Amino acid sequence: MIVVTTAEMRELDRITIEELGLPGALLMEHAGRSLAEEVARGLSAPARVAVCCGPGNNGGDGYSCARWLRERGHAVRVYLCAARPRLGSDAALHLAAFERFGGQVVDVTTADALGRARDEIWNADVIVDALLGTGLRSEVRGYLAEVIAFLNQSSAPKICADVPSGINSDTGQVLGIAVDAHRTVTFGFAKLGLVSWPGCERVGELRVADIGIPRSHAERVGAKRCLLDKDHVRRLLPRRPRGGHKGTFGHVLVVAGSRGKTGAALLCAEGALRGGAGLVTCAVPPSVHPQLEGRVREAMCAELDHDLPSAEGLAALAALATGKDALAWGPGIPVTPRARELVRHAVSAIEVPMVLDADALNHLEGHVPVLRAARVPVVLTPHPGEAARLLGVSVADVQADRVSAAERLSAASGATVVLKGARTVVAEPGGRVAINPTGNPGMGTGGTGDVLCGLVAALIGQGLPPFDAACVGVHAHGLAGDVARDQLGEMGLMAGDLLSALPGVLRGLSE
Repeated sequence: MIVVTTAEMRELDRITIEELGLPGALLMEHAGRSLAEEVARGLSAPARVAVCCGPGNNGGDGYSCARWLRERGHAVRVYLCAARPRLGSDAALHLAAFERFGGQVVDVTTADALGRARDEIWNADVIVDALLGTGLRSEVRGYLAEVIAFLNQSSAPKICADVPSGINSDTGQVLGIAVDAHRTVTFGFAKLGLVSWPGCERVGELRVADIGIPRSHAERVGAKRCLLDKDHVRRLLPRRPRGGHKGTFGHVLVVAGSRGKTGAALLCAEGALRGGAGLVTCAVPPSVHPQLEGRVREAMCAELDHDLPSAEGLAALAALATGKDALAWGPGIPVTPRARELVRHAVSAIEVPMVLDADALNHLEGHVPVLRAARVPVVLTPHPGEAARLLGVSVADVQADRVSAAERLSAASGATVVLKGARTVVAEPGGRVAINPTGNPGMGTGGTGDVLCGLVAALIGQGLPPFDAACVGVHAHGLAGDVARDQLGEMGLMAGDLLSALPGVLRGLSE
């Protein structure tokens, strides 16, 4: 699914109006009709519909929707929650058309008037939110904030025009207060804030309505973002030739673990194996090597001492990496000065595509530019805390605009970035961004990130470009979490449950 920013959508509107000659009022008519069709879905006439309209074009979509619903035989009332639109605007044109068609407009521009209309709005079969659109950038205050709170108190289903009022259409942030939608009908293309966390929590069912803007123009305005789905991932998934063997499907070197953290190495290695790697070698510090032997029967074991002097450690890692197709590095590795030095030197010296996670990322704090010297593709898989340290900002800053944070880190490092969390974001330096809708809160437990690190490395080892490997990996990883949740519930879910679910998930994606 193509996803656009507010600026990109504004440019798409301009091209359609000015270059194709389709008036803005016509686009508003298409939007209103599409919204009416969604509102009417499942309703029997004459249903009671309350259309609550604000001051701008979003209100205009609501007026058009109300007229089409009235044409279908529904009992529609428009509730004017702000001053009438300025004369001559597209919104004013559609309000006038509704009134000429015999539609009833109720002025509720004061708290007293809203109180008098309370019962008829709350008792409607459906409430349409057409208060505030994609232009909102500051916190909702004053009377419109009261209106949104009023609508949220109603148990009637709420269907939103373009975006739920109060949601930042670029970041997904709730600007003070926002409508809790049952369904959102967005026009032309999905807006970035609707598919990003936390905006996606307020959207309900998301429907994208075609209003006459050519899809081919999305590339023209520079739209490079998408929401991942099964069809997209299926096209990327590597195919396994019938004559393939263990040497065909890549050899992954997992560098992970330390005293007290052998589980991280095991989970990462198993993630690589469940991701389809033909061979996996797990390199751990000498102190934990005996504990690891035999724990994963399908993986080979080796030793790597992160505390060797820099030149020796780098030579030892280079020897282990020789002949490997991908390197997964970081889960549970030692947190020592020499380990930090090894990571910082190795990213520009090792010539095997690498996935860096956990403490490998923490060792790069304050040294992100060294990643630009890498001779091979690099994927970073930070959670919000690790991303904040790498960017030198707070976790709150990262979470306030997750897509922008991932894009900034990708640009600074030259690496593909997987920003984990609700609606994981994958960003590459070229500008492409993918947002992943799979996964659930049960996955918020130790070890799930280790599994993902190994899984993405396995996909790279099978020949996928880093961005594609990251997209397939996060989508399959989230689906495995969803399968495990459906079988076991969210509470008590463990990383090992994802490992058990992964083969079935990958089979389903390939069908």
